Amino acid sequence: MALAKELLATVALCCPSGYPLLLIDEHLPYPTAILEVFGVLRHRRRRHRRGRKKCPALKAPEGLLVGVVRKVRDAAGRLLRVTTRALFGRRRAIRRRIAQLRVGHDINTSHLERLNGTLRGQQTRLARRTRNVSRREGPLRWALALWRDWHNWMQPQEALGGRTPAMAQGLADRVWSVREYVTYPVHVSDLQRAIWAEERQKVLTSPLEGKKRRKILPLS
Repeated sequence: MALAKELLATVALCCPSGYPLLLIDEHLPYPTAILEVFGVLRHRRRRHRRGRKKCPALKAPEGLLVGVVRKVRDAAGRLLRVTTRALFGRRRAIRRRIAQLRVGHDINTSHLERLNGTLRGQQTRLARRTRNVSRREGPLRWALALWRDWHNWMQPQEALGGRTPAMAQGLADRVWSVREYVTYPVHVSDLQRAIWAEERQKVLTSPLEGKKRRKILPLS
């Protein structure tokens, strides 16, 4: 659950203007983590107009689209069939959004599986059977950050017509060289890092935790 919330918090910080399209598998923590990060606080309807509001709960906000891919396997682990469903939002709206992003025509995770395969093939730290393991979190993060920048800024993609992902997103006008990347000046102040940490903690804090009432201690 903690890793799922960290992942979704990173996605939320990258999309401050609206809700992203989420295409996930049936990993159990995902539905709860999505509500913890993107959910809004709603109270259950009361039977009568008077009285206090019922217990609040987290509900999916309007505009959040989440599709789920389910892989059905037999006892030996062989894939039998793949089914899809809409977790939050209408299926028609999810399909429309997928067509706009050009990642297929129906709910799928093929683009993520392709990136995962490329990452595992080029990063020995993530191979399933390897001796090049990372015994600490820091070196793993640094290695993945270097691979991310190399893949997005310095590696042309055939599917993008010889452009890099950064060029496809309009972030670069050319293929960067390794020398340009290494010598590019990057300076982040401690204040900016503190602001980022505060924004991340705010996203990770569930609306339910923020609405908890403090108990009033008796005076006598």
